Amino acid sequence: MTTLADRGESTISMEPLLVGESSRWRATLHDKALELVAASARLDHSLPTGIAGGLARLVRSMNCYYSNLIEGHDTHPVDIERALHADYSKEPRKRDLQLEARSHIAVQSWIDSGGLKGRAATAAGISEIHRRFCEELPDSLLTVENPDSGTRHPVVPGRWREFDVAVGRHHAVSSGAVARFMDRFEAVYARLGKMDTILAAAAAHHRLLWIHPFADGNGRVARLMSYAMLQDAMGTTGIWSIARGLARNEPAYKDRLEECDQPRHGDLDGRGALSEEALAGFVGFFLDTCLDQVTFMEQLVQPTTFVGHVIRWAEEEVAAGRLAVRSDRLLEAVLVRGELKRGDIEKVLGTSERTARRVTSGLIAKGAVESDSPRAALRLGFPVKLAHHWLPGLFPEPPSERD
Repeated sequence: MTTLADRGESTISMEPLLVGESSRWRATLHDKALELVAASARLDHSLPTGIAGGLARLVRSMNCYYSNLIEGHDTHPVDIERALHADYSKEPRKRDLQLEARSHIAVQSWIDSGGLKGRAATAAGISEIHRRFCEELPDSLLTVENPDSGTRHPVVPGRWREFDVAVGRHHAVSSGAVARFMDRFEAVYARLGKMDTILAAAAAHHRLLWIHPFADGNGRVARLMSYAMLQDAMGTTGIWSIARGLARNEPAYKDRLEECDQPRHGDLDGRGALSEEALAGFVGFFLDTCLDQVTFMEQLVQPTTFVGHVIRWAEEEVAAGRLAVRSDRLLEAVLVRGELKRGDIEKVLGTSERTARRVTSGLIAKGAVESDSPRAALRLGFPVKLAHHWLPGLFPEPPSERD
């Protein structure tokens, strides 16, 4: 068994891990956190009945798309959705990225189902995020090259790295020290109250990247960890994504992270080895980004706006002959009621059983409505291919529909 080199770095070198209670930035950050809690709760309560589950599935694809995009992996949500149905590209690189996206969504689904509850900031929980993300990846995505030596290293799912790394100007702790630093990380971040956890979701995000515990995949793991920490603290239902905001502000995101690597600037900059001011700046940026994304989603799903987009799409499809007449009426009934029992379809449409079946089957084929069985109630579906019609701006239009 290989003995990893531990240069004996002190865990004090990554302090402060939190913006202190007595910090002059604490009150402002606390207010931002309270505003985020209120906005997230308002979004949950504003959703039309029956759409939260389907919307959360769509947001997983959005989260996956933007998180991978930050790493330079552009897999459009349409291709992600195809991967979820085992429909892979014949082009090897594109297929590998589809497999990567499928793994990412599987991890978030596991988080959303409570698989990581209470363990998001533990060493074991973080290792499990990485293991679940990497264990289904193709071999082409399970090696990483050291830019200094040119040596290629394997990425072992869930295992701390076994070589030293530098990210930009930051030299991460020695490979043998990773376990010690992760123990300290857990001791601080895994036992906080709800409000402190919201603030810590951002601080832990940087400090995990600073440790750089894995050979590869640290960025994705950090974003999933922060997502899970916020879910634990706020009871979020997976209907907004920090990854979209970070990707849309990628230069500022990376600049803020790099600033957090800086040493303390004098006696007014906290008491740790690293700059508390820079850490507070990143926490503020992170919370502002979260709030911006909650507000964005809240605007998209306002009942009048959202229903208007959906019905307008249906009317256009009917006019073009791509959906049967009265499809818009059926879709509106599903939106209003949340779920529509099969036995009520004929009454809603005022048609024969045969016509009702044709209207229903057309909407199901488009993914606009879905049900658990041929006799189960209808509910709204959220296929990626319709997202830019129903929820414009959520992510780019499908490649075939771009200019």
